[in-house]
Amino acid sequence: MKKIILALVMASASWFLAPAAQAQASRLPDFTDLVEKAGPAVVNIRTTARINTERTSGPNLPFPLPEGMDENDPLLEFFRRFFPPRQPAPQPPNGQRGAPNQEVPRGVGSGFIISVDGYVLTNHHVVDGADEIYVTLTDKRELRGKVIGSDRRTDVALVKIEADSLPVLEIGDSNKLRVGEWVVAIGSPFGLDNTVTAGIVSAKSRDTGDYLPFIQTDVAVNPGNSGGPLLNMSGQVVGINSQIYSRTGGFMGISFAIPIDEAMRVADQLRESGRVIRGRIGVGIAEVTRDVAEPLGLARAAGALVRSVERGGPADKAGIEVGDIIMRFDSRQIDRASDLPRLVGGTRPGSTVSMQVWRRGKVRDMNITVDELKPEVTARAGSRSGQKDAPQTAPVMNALGLAVTDIPADRLAQLRVKGGALVQAVEGAAASAGLRNGDIVLALNNTEVSNAAQFNRLVAELDRSRTVVLLVQRGDNAQFVPIRPE
Repeated sequence: MKKIILALVMASASWFLAPAAQAQASRLPDFTDLVEKAGPAVVNIRTTARINTERTSGPNLPFPLPEGMDENDPLLEFFRRFFPPRQPAPQPPNGQRGAPNQEVPRGVGSGFIISVDGYVLTNHHVVDGADEIYVTLTDKRELRGKVIGSDRRTDVALVKIEADSLPVLEIGDSNKLRVGEWVVAIGSPFGLDNTVTAGIVSAKSRDTGDYLPFIQTDVAVNPGNSGGPLLNMSGQVVGINSQIYSRTGGFMGISFAIPIDEAMRVADQLRESGRVIRGRIGVGIAEVTRDVAEPLGLARAAGALVRSVERGGPADKAGIEVGDIIMRFDSRQIDRASDLPRLVGGTRPGSTVSMQVWRRGKVRDMNITVDELKPEVTARAGSRSGQKDAPQTAPVMNALGLAVTDIPADRLAQLRVKGGALVQAVEGAAASAGLRNGDIVLALNNTEVSNAAQFNRLVAELDRSRTVVLLVQRGDNAQFVPIRPE
């Protein structure tokens, strides 16, 4: 009797639990239809390099050595990690010499088809430097690819293959992605074609120091996945898998994808002209920290601090000064310094846009005409002339640990500043903050420094319980430096 009752109890319990278990199972994602639909539009990309087999000396590498690197370079091991080992070249018969331009494997990546006539999106680093590109479809056809255009800053490349009626992926909206949403990656990790991995969106707008904000996921991505699609549960592309965070070269739970809306803007320009046209305004910038924002009277740490202004550039013509904090550009708010180059880069050269700038405790509105960013334009190395010719008078230290003197008139003209105080000696709090002899103090909090005597009076009147910030110029760059008076 007891056994019958126990069986009835267990049956009743299972009857009540079954719907809950079924409901739980129904909420688990099923990727099968998604993969079946999207998989045929994902391709494997194999690249090769041509080497001169007549050369018998040097390391056995699957890639040409970068300029300036030899087999003893410590970075060589990094390159070895991401290229498959090269098989020994076959020996020609009867002692004949080998072909002067033999193809050898260079790397493996992924891509996906975005048009029925054969346009393929992938990463710049997948095809950069390749002599030949081979695109393998899921039906095992291998076609030669041609690079239409490639953009290093966004790590996006557009490749064309000669084929018709190809399967394509639907382009989604990366702005609609939500943190915690399921996503799927399809690619060729370590050359293993059409490998599917899944995970969730871990974070959005992740700033890794590159030109674009990335989508962070926990999807397993490894070398070879680069250039493959990141898909939402509707099978739409929302990103291009581009980077991993790793201390070993393998997956460690964090991967990054380029938002597809940014990638498609780049792809459209590459398709139209073979290159990306970007704007520039000619400033060097830095982040605004909380230690800087509070003494300056800013409500929060936001904006882009102007560290340097290119002479004769758009910002210089618009009246931007070192130490300004750019708060808005073209009516869009600058939350982080990295927002500014993205907004400027996406502005059509020749356009005149509005800017909002914080200067000496006040908001100023000004207009600026955006110039075109040329590939050959690079940041000019900072001059170290500001660290010479410090006067040899006996230093008198103030409460910040600085001894300062007036700047000679010829130096003022050379530096293009109206005033300031030249650092003669450093100790205590100022030394701990990183100041050096030869630095020039341009402002204390929101007050401009006109000369050494005025600067020392300002320091003497400080509340020593509060942190202050100095606008300090060193060479061609300036930076706000937080200091707590002693």
